[in-house]
Amino acid sequence: MTISRRPSPFGELLSLRQAMDRLLEDSYVRPRGGWGSSVQEGGPLALDISTTTDALVVEAALPGVRPDDVEITVEDGTLTIRATSANEREGSEGGYLVQEIRRGEFSRSVSLPSGLEPDRAEATFENGVLTLRIPKAEQVKPRQIRISPSTNGDGGSSTDAGASSAPTEQA
Repeated sequence: MTISRRPSPFGELLSLRQAMDRLLEDSYVRPRGGWGSSVQEGGPLALDISTTTDALVVEAALPGVRPDDVEITVEDGTLTIRATSANEREGSEGGYLVQEIRRGEFSRSVSLPSGLEPDRAEATFENGVLTLRIPKAEQVKPRQIRISPSTNGDGGSSTDAGASSAPTEQA
């Protein structure tokens, strides 16, 4: 008696799923261009953007970049962070086997929500992390409105508030 093994229909689905995972990972998680070395390539600059009651906080990971080599601009509601790191590694002989550290010029632009005051923004740079705090305008800060107890028992509404008592002319 010969035992024959039939292929599982789930085996083909699993291989299709693996192929799709690989395709998406290669396209989006690890793009072919790598980190990118110029502004035109739009190399990824990792950002964390959060909001507090008083400000919008933007944190940018800039390892190996000096604070003097970072330029921050806000124009027409768009925040642009541009940085430059050393292009060449000093004292190296031979070629690279793996080169993943980004060098050169790179930037990132994001649209800012309305109601911010970029003129009062503050930036700090510590341990390779740029922290930018952009305060919110007073009119967009959340406010708590307290309910005051009513003094009369009928709900305190008046029916003739805003009614006009001016006579009308008839022809």
